[in-house]
This record gives sequence, C-alpha cells and structure tokens, in this order.
Amino acid sequence: MKSFIYLLLFTLISYDLSCQNPDEGQLGAWYMYFWNANFSNSNWGIQGDYQYRDWKGLGDREQLLLRTGVTYTPTESGIKFTLGYANISTGKYGKDIDDPSFENRIYQEGLFGKNLWKRVLTTHRIRYEQRWVESQDLRTRYRYNLFINVPFEGTELDRKTIYFAFYNEIFINGQRNIGGNNTVQFFDRNRTYLGLGYVLKLNVRFQLGWMEQTTVNWQKRQMQISMHHNF
Repeated sequence: MKSFIYLLLFTLISYDLSCQNPDEGQLGAWYMYFWNANFSNSNWGIQGDYQYRDWKGLGDREQLLLRTGVTYTPTESGIKFTLGYANISTGKYGKDIDDPSFENRIYQEGLFGKNLWKRVLTTHRIRYEQRWVESQDLRTRYRYNLFINVPFEGTELDRKTIYFAFYNEIFINGQRNIGGNNTVQFFDRNRTYLGLGYVLKLNVRFQLGWMEQTTVNWQKRQMQISMHHNF
C-alpha cells in the first residue's frame, strides 16, 4: 500500500512539473500581424501588433498578445517614439490545462535605424515596460532588439524583393521582488530569429522564420509567420 501511495505521489509531482515547463524538443508557432499608420501632414501616428503564440503549432495556447501605441517622430530626427498599452493572456503548457493568467502592460520605446554598406538595413529598438501581472506586484522590464534585413538584390526593400531577416532581443528585469516573497532574476530571456521575407507591395511584407527563445527555466524553438502592414 505504501509503495502504491509513493508511486501515486511521484506521478502527480511529475505531471505537475511537466505542466509547468514546455517540451523543449517540440516546435511551437507564433502568428503575428504588425501595423503602422502615420497621420497625414503630422509627426504623429499609431501602431500595434496582434500575436497568437502556440506551444505546439495550434491547439495549445502559449499567449495571446494585443498591443497598440501612439507614435511621435520629431522632424528630421530619424527616431520614432511610442507610448503604448498591451493586454496579454498566457496559458500553461498542456492543451488540457490552459488556465490562463492575465497581464496589462504600458510601454515606452524608441526606434531608429541606419543602413550599413548600402544594403544591410539595421533597426534598433529600445523598450521600457511597466507590467501588471496577475497575482504579482508591479514589475518593470528593459528590452533591446537589433533587427537586420538584407535584400537579396538591390539596396532597399522594394516591391517583389526577397530578403534575409534577423533579429536578436534581450530582456532584463527591473524590479526583482515581485511580491509574495518571490523574486525574479536579472536576466529574463533572449530571442534569436532567422527568416526570409517577401515584399508584396511597398506597404505590405511577409516573413517566415525560426526563432529560439531562451529563458531562465527553458529553451524552445518557434516557427514565426508574420505580416507587416503600413497604412
């Protein structure tokens, strides 16, 4: 009888642990739509992105992220500033135990770029986030992302251009104490992405690529499909 109880406890503990951490060998998928609109004859605009992230492709939600912001680009500055808001629901790994947690987020960012050797198109994004995560104290996070696009022909992302896409983004936690005697580490996560893009029209691009995300507790690969739309 004791052996049966020990076996049952071990099984339950193992199941709980497996629910907390994703299968690192399983390819996940992120489906993303990015949009940007500038008001005519103005330095102001709006932008946003809507993302559905799945642990395995479809059927096991990782996250649903809805983000929108107001932008301002000072004249001849070459930098775009954004003040935005995001709503995120995050599911637990395992299709039968979604039980999502919720987060509201305010963020500020700066976006600026430069061309290197004529055809290497680089963009830098610096973002600061204030995060209200369910059952936690206010959290903050710093993010830096380097984007690189290289057209296979020519020096710009013109119509019908195929291009190589790369980015790397690092996340650093601000407040370490998140309430309830719980803390987080200084390093939060890193994402590295490689992909191919296609310019359908000057204001519409598509990308298909592969991203590896490394957190404190796990490392997982994701397929990414994205649409980039400028109004």
